[in-house]
Order: sequence, then C-alpha cells, then structure tokens
Amino acid sequence: MEKAIIVKDITKKYKLYSSNKERILDLILPKSYGEDFYALAGVSFEGERGDSIGFVGMNGSGKSTLANIVAGIVPETSGSVEINGQASLIAVAAGLNGDLSGRDNIELKLLMLGFSRQEIKELEPDIIEFSEIGKFIDQPVKSYSSGMRSRLGFSISVNIDPDILIIDEALSVGDKAFAEKSLEKMNEFKRAGKTMIFVSHSLGQMKRFCDKILWLEYGTVRDFGTVDEILPRYEEFLNQYRKMSAKEREEYKEQRTSASHSPAIVK
Repeated sequence: MEKAIIVKDITKKYKLYSSNKERILDLILPKSYGEDFYALAGVSFEGERGDSIGFVGMNGSGKSTLANIVAGIVPETSGSVEINGQASLIAVAAGLNGDLSGRDNIELKLLMLGFSRQEIKELEPDIIEFSEIGKFIDQPVKSYSSGMRSRLGFSISVNIDPDILIIDEALSVGDKAFAEKSLEKMNEFKRAGKTMIFVSHSLGQMKRFCDKILWLEYGTVRDFGTVDEILPRYEEFLNQYRKMSAKEREEYKEQRTSASHSPAIVK
C-alpha cells in the first residue's frame, strides 16, 4: 500500500511564562526563562492511502496539536511529516476570517489554495448549498454561531476534493442532521480511497467511521492499531480513569509523563 502520511518522531515544545516580563527577558537575555512544555514528544505513525485514522485521548493529550501539524498549520519543533497529496483541515472556524462574509471567506480560501476565478465561480454554489448557511452567507462570519462556522468550514474543505481530509471536532457542533450528512460525505471520500484523520470525543463515530486508532496520552503515543484492537483498551482505560481520585489522577499523570518525556524521546 502507498503511504499517504508519514509522521516521524514529532516533538512540539512551547514555553510557559509566569508573566509578560519573563517572556520579554527570555527574548533578550541568554539565560533561559519560562518552563518548557511538550505538547507532543516523539510521536510517530504512518497512514496508508485510504486509511481512516481516529485520534483519541483525554483533553490535553495533543490530538489537535498533531492534527494541525499534519495539516501544515502549526510547525513542529523537531521531527518530520511527509504528506503525499493535498491536505485540508476542518475545525470550528479554522482558517475563517471573522470580519469577512461567508462568501468572501470561500473566495479567499480557494484563491489561497490556487484555484482560478473561474474554478471558484463553479465551486461556490455547491459549497454554499452544502453548508446550509442560506442568506447568512453574505454576513460577517463573526456573527455566525459555532455550528454555522463549522458547517461553512466543512463545506469548503470537502468541496475542494483534497487527498487527505483532517477533521478536528468539526462534527461536535451543530445539528444532528448536518452531522449525519457530513458523515455520509466522509464515507463517500472513504469509498473514493481518500485518507482521513478524525479527531473526536465520540467513540460511536470512531467505531462507525474509522479503521485505525492512534491513542495519544500526555503528548505521546500510547497505542496504535485497528479499531477493534485499540478502542476496547481505550474504553477500559477511561472507565478506570473516571474512578480515580484527583490525587490518583495527578500521580498517574506524573508517572506517565516522567516515563515518556525523557531525554531519549524529547529532542
């Protein structure tokens, strides 16, 4: 099978500062200020062409950070990402300018992707129809609800026919009918052999749509494999985690991060 996505040893480091003064000192003085925070540490996985890969993990596990890096929105600190084809990210309000109308956002995004004026003119009616925005298409996006922004972003992304579709919680807002319509569109892409990454807290959607699961935990890969292999383990973990006290959860986090965010992994 042809590789569509090759992620190798990705690390994403941020600096956490206690004040603006500390942030400024870190910029102008040789001494390092602030605390290093690793959103991702040594993450590697591969996706074959036609794979539907679900990213699961608790809040703060690095799912959205990894999705943005794969999409080319956020740069990695170290490691490498190889994408064979055009990738498109769908997230609530991702890439949308709040001061522009929905129609202007469609035109701007398509121009940035290299579409001609004629191609945009031909695609625009289908994008507007699928989004179900109606008369609001000519209103500023900042006046849209989160569901409307999500519908517009999803509609733009699926209608440009990307090779790799990355969906980050975009179906968690809005009405159930549009979510079903979007899932069917994603299934069309799947039947066409497109590669997809799906970030969601809905395990039901994962079971219905994905064939592989990447389980992230505190910025590292806990497990990777088929849906049938990984989701039962993840569900069992969630059941155990929910029973932990706040102290037990903190101890578990310290144990996992100290073991995985070691110098051998973080570069």
